[in-house]
Amino acid sequence: MSRVASRLHLDRWTAVVPPLALVLLAFTWGRDLPGYLVAIVAVFLTAAVLAAVHHAEVVAHRVGEPYGSLVLAVAVTVIEVALIVTLMTDNAEKNATLARDTVFAAVMITTNGIVGICLLLGAIRRRLAVFNAEGTGAAFGTVATLAGLSLVLPTFTTSKPGPQFSPTQLVFAAIASVVLYGLFVTTQTVRHRDYFLPVTLGGDIVDDDHAERPSARTASTSLALLGLALVSVVGLAKGVSPTIERGVADAGLPASVVGVVIALLVLLPETIAAVRAALRDRVQTSLNLALGSAMASIGLTIPAVALASVWLSGPLVLGLGASHMTLLAMTVAVGILTIVPGRATVLHGGVHIALFAAYVVLALSP
Repeated sequence: MSRVASRLHLDRWTAVVPPLALVLLAFTWGRDLPGYLVAIVAVFLTAAVLAAVHHAEVVAHRVGEPYGSLVLAVAVTVIEVALIVTLMTDNAEKNATLARDTVFAAVMITTNGIVGICLLLGAIRRRLAVFNAEGTGAAFGTVATLAGLSLVLPTFTTSKPGPQFSPTQLVFAAIASVVLYGLFVTTQTVRHRDYFLPVTLGGDIVDDDHAERPSARTASTSLALLGLALVSVVGLAKGVSPTIERGVADAGLPASVVGVVIALLVLLPETIAAVRAALRDRVQTSLNLALGSAMASIGLTIPAVALASVWLSGPLVLGLGASHMTLLAMTVAVGILTIVPGRATVLHGGVHIALFAAYVVLALSP
């Protein structure tokens, strides 16, 4: 992964924060939190997110690319899935669109926000940001297919009124999501691992396996602390979610902004790790992280909410509106043009950032 990860595994605060955050979670779980306690929880929540990034990087550096990107993508998505299902269980009627809003926000943040920033940083450093078009294209194509099946089709189906799947359609979408995600993971880690390794400007593959790796004991400890950090993040985020919802309502913003906030929160570890990789001339690793997260977000969230819908009393709205479908179509078109050459300029990064900015503006003012 990098010399950064091997250096960071000696930090002490990252070993202390997850257990402390878990203790705080035990004291605050299920309680109506006053303002000062919300502030304390927010501090520990941020620290737990950063600790999760650290421990995921240690584990990732131990197992190498592209397994490392997969570890962080799945870890981050577990936070998202758990948080969505938990909030929907609390109030299924009120949060009928939460899964859709959060998943779409994750897709926009990863495919435009993170990708745009990392391409921009890579191009600024080396004039061109280079990556493997075969692997990145396969990942982006899978993300586009999953987004179309899960977020676009429900708008046009007629078995149920509104942008909803019928039970049969929802089962199909869930199975298709799991199968496609499984096929991608197999392609990324077994059959075509070289497609997802960083490359040089000349197209040569860069494999970091020769770099000094953390010991097996250090990696195992980080894996355990990563688990504690993720549990803490999910629990603490749920604790502050009523405050977020009240703040969104008091500001007169659409309820869908809650999903955007959740996605921004859970993707913070991914964003930090991707930017670090881009600053180390590992743009491919950044793209692995971004697209892997987008794919895991859909591929794991849709099956989870499909399963949760068995006991949820409210509707499950997955279909996007016209403006969001337009943004998704533009993202797919621009993404194809960015990926096919296998190299990107500052302009490519700027275009993706512009699409992300448009998404944020429309989320705040639809």
